[in-house]
Amino acid sequence: MLGLTGCFCAVAETGSLVLASSPATPASTHLLPETHIAIVPASRIVAALEDAYALLRAELGELPRALSTVSGPSRTGDIEQTIVLGAHGPYRVHVVIVDAA
Repeated sequence: MLGLTGCFCAVAETGSLVLASSPATPASTHLLPETHIAIVPASRIVAALEDAYALLRAELGELPRALSTVSGPSRTGDIEQTIVLGAHGPYRVHVVIVDAA
């Protein structure tokens, strides 16, 4: 399964996507598929996470019901230190940056 979404913004400092859920953008679109592709306008890339929160407050006024910060495929390790990818989200995350021409 493939999930194709936009994102609220991206954070250059950490290489993270910031996804705000709403009825129009449910979290299931980026949490459930095996592959998530996010389309990010270049104008929505901020320098630091603090800038992302400032943008959220300025544009939304309050935090959305759910806010996800995604920095790549989820990974977890058990007591035997076996790393498992995609345990709590997609196995693969791709980002497409678009610039207004």
